[in-house]
Amino acid sequence: MKKARKNAGQIKKIVREGYGRIASAGTGCSCGCSNTSNEELAKTIGYSDKEIKTVPEANLGLGCGNPTALGEIAEGATVLDLGSGAGFDCFLAAKKAGKTGKVIGVDMTRQMIKNAKENAKKYGYKNVEFRLGDIEKLPVEDNSVDVVISNCVINLAPDKSKVFAEAHRVLKKNGKMLVSDIVLLKELSEWQREDKKLVVGCVGGAVLKKEYLKLVENAGFKVKILSEDKKISKSQYQGIPLESLKIAAYKK
Repeated sequence: MKKARKNAGQIKKIVREGYGRIASAGTGCSCGCSNTSNEELAKTIGYSDKEIKTVPEANLGLGCGNPTALGEIAEGATVLDLGSGAGFDCFLAAKKAGKTGKVIGVDMTRQMIKNAKENAKKYGYKNVEFRLGDIEKLPVEDNSVDVVISNCVINLAPDKSKVFAEAHRVLKKNGKMLVSDIVLLKELSEWQREDKKLVVGCVGGAVLKKEYLKLVENAGFKVKILSEDKKISKSQYQGIPLESLKIAAYKK
């Protein structure tokens, strides 16, 4: 008899608790668990030394890419980060948006929000704010954001269609979404889907690449694939058939 799949509430509880532990520890074994330091891991997925040193405490060794490098973030832009963690990508986006811009980070883990706010205060980021919330139901107004970014987080959401619909809702006309995420190249086994470590580790909740792209398009976006990192499978995910997909999606 097959074991019943976890429901959305159970999945969110597992993810929230997992990232709460990571936030408290100040380092992660998630989205590519390895023995590599946070700094070295950040370099392998596209961050420069200068970016890593911006707010070092915010780099928890998470992520599968550098979304702020996937497209232009103009000065004065309002940027939204889905699953902002300790604020690493928010602070990088804030530098690009400038003093006239604004960055909003949304995360469902209280400890992550606490850490992010402390980092913002310590480094003087006055154009960044962090909100506790679910990326399937964003605490953000309609048509209020120029750019949505996300780094290896949407795979964690049980209902990805809601995430993309919410991103479309909050984006202004002609707004864009820059995303780096884990997608599958082959379906997982039932035990992999059920494994809590793989769920927190950005694998258990991931979907096939074709399905992922279809979900983005169905939300009303025009999608452009920017790059696909298949090497990450062996370097960080023990050979599980997956890749780090980087896309730009434009609101129609």
